[in-house]
Amino acid sequence: MAATAVRYLRSVGAATTAGPAPVDPLPRPDLRAVADDERLPVDPAEFRRVLGHFATGVTVVTAHDPDDPDGPAGFACQSFASLSLDPPLVTFMVARTSTTWPRIARSGAFCVNILGAEQGALCRAFAVSGADKFAGVTYRAAPATGSPLLASVPAWVDCRIQAVHTGGDHLIVVGRVEALGAADGVGPLLFHRGTFGRFSG
Repeated sequence: MAATAVRYLRSVGAATTAGPAPVDPLPRPDLRAVADDERLPVDPAEFRRVLGHFATGVTVVTAHDPDDPDGPAGFACQSFASLSLDPPLVTFMVARTSTTWPRIARSGAFCVNILGAEQGALCRAFAVSGADKFAGVTYRAAPATGSPLLASVPAWVDCRIQAVHTGGDHLIVVGRVEALGAADGVGPLLFHRGTFGRFSG
């Protein structure tokens, strides 16, 4: 698994050691397409409708490569989960068509910012493609990787990329947790059937 991760990270120009990231990252790899015999006879709209009944938390995944002239990178992500306690691992999923993911891959690290109940607007800002997502956003460097840690988030997880797997039209990214923290008394931002919500009572 580790060797596979190193090969993938090298293919997108990510740093695989503690040294600096390459100055000239390689092009994105050509990932295999989903074969016809892997497709189930499920209507995509119905798939989304049914799976939308599963309520999730909402995060913003961020990264920063000092050699990236476009500055820090980030995107809104609801497909985040804890994976392993020993070693401490988390995972998130990202579309293979994402333009933000190659920038995160090149950095070799990321910070998962878990959003609070009042941060729906922040989530929407990071869900927009092609915009300056960090305009007006306050953040500091996460302690282990230097990835952007957004202000006022109730919890955060600072990670280095350990493995990347192909999962249909998405990539499954596994991160090894280097540092994390949380604040008490802040409720989570929830996503259910296309809308934001929160706990009540």
